[in-house]
Amino acid sequence: MKRFSLLLLLIAIAPAAPAAPLERDLGLGLVFCRVHTLPGDLPTSESLQRHAWILDVRYVAGDRAAATALTGWLKFHASATTPVLLLANAETSAVLLAPFTAADAIAGLIILGPARSDFTPDIAVAVKPGVERRAYHALETGTAIEALITEKVDKVRNDEAMLAREHLPDSALSNPPDDGAAPAAPAAPPLLDPVLQRAVQLHRTLIALKRISAG
Repeated sequence: MKRFSLLLLLIAIAPAAPAAPLERDLGLGLVFCRVHTLPGDLPTSESLQRHAWILDVRYVAGDRAAATALTGWLKFHASATTPVLLLANAETSAVLLAPFTAADAIAGLIILGPARSDFTPDIAVAVKPGVERRAYHALETGTAIEALITEKVDKVRNDEAMLAREHLPDSALSNPPDDGAAPAAPAAPPLLDPVLQRAVQLHRTLIALKRISAG
């Protein structure tokens, strides 16, 4: 019994295993990878295949060894024809980002994120810290990545409004009947990850401009 209790105690105090990296194929030769720890989460399975990457290092901590590994990975993968779109923010360890502020920037590396007083990305994306963190966590908990980068268009409701204007007199539209029901509260906007969304849009734009190839 004592041995069993000791086993339970060891399990309870054992450190949780680090989350595995998230990797998704976004099509047209673009692969998304979110790392949680460096250098262990850096992709290696496709190291011999050259394509565009979105590498998400938001909220990642690291020391100089981790920064060296990240820099080496980026130098190997990033190029003018296979860009790496690096997602970062003010909560990404400054040690990790320090090498990219030097004059000899890595060709093909583009840093995106919300600008702060102590963080200046190549492309600044306006997003509130709370919204960014919720969107980041949503992908961790199973939300499809497509849902976080695609804005919803309520086309059916727009069509219904147009038909109403065409077939009802102006008086009916300006003075709708009062059925006693309280007006419905506006629906909450869908949760989006604007930083990730901008990175995907940038990749598609580079393809459209024939700066890079799809696939």
